[in-house]
Amino acid sequence: MILADTHIEESPHYMPRKFKKGYFVQGQFVAEGSELDMELKRELKGGDEPSRTDLKRESDELQKLGESLLTLRADLFEKAALPDKLAEAVQEAKRITNFEGKRRQMQFIGKLMRKLEAGDVQGIRDALQEQVQGSAHETMNLHLAEQWRDRLIADDEAFAIWFNSFPETDTQQLRALVRQARKDAPPADKAAVSQGLAPRQGRAYREIFQLVRDHLTAHPEPEMDSDAPYTD
Repeated sequence: MILADTHIEESPHYMPRKFKKGYFVQGQFVAEGSELDMELKRELKGGDEPSRTDLKRESDELQKLGESLLTLRADLFEKAALPDKLAEAVQEAKRITNFEGKRRQMQFIGKLMRKLEAGDVQGIRDALQEQVQGSAHETMNLHLAEQWRDRLIADDEAFAIWFNSFPETDTQQLRALVRQARKDAPPADKAAVSQGLAPRQGRAYREIFQLVRDHLTAHPEPEMDSDAPYTD
């Protein structure tokens, strides 16, 4: 019996499959020697060298910080003492209205931000923080001025408390404005109140607010005396 030759000639293009060495992390294959492998090993060692994730996070933060420079007040912008190239780039970004042009300019600003020294970056953070704190303080003063205005108009006893805190106030001027505001006060409109609409107030009402606000700005007072008989 003659056996047939069962040898099959391999194709010259056939290449045996080579399996890479590696391991799985949360279902993802990590090849040994890859960037991800090296990054994971750095994280496990706890070395001082920043990982790729850390570098990306820092880059994104600096990009957003650069974008915030466009909202910085002029006095704080100057106080931040930005390098000339970055300051010019920010001013240019403010002038650009084209979407794509603005996007490219913001990328350029981010690139400049990543080249800054740590001290310069901290200066920018400090300026932005000062702006936020200033805005919060101004908002608080506005609410406090509204409360004092309403209190003075509604309650004569509030005068003594006010003048005790702000003795430099022109007594005659404030009393005259309050009397006029009370005369000008529109009658209660139940329909408007039910809709949450504020009644239209006269000039004296607005001038009391301005007077009170000016004094609060010049001589800040934390809050009104909670023991006073006034109720909102």
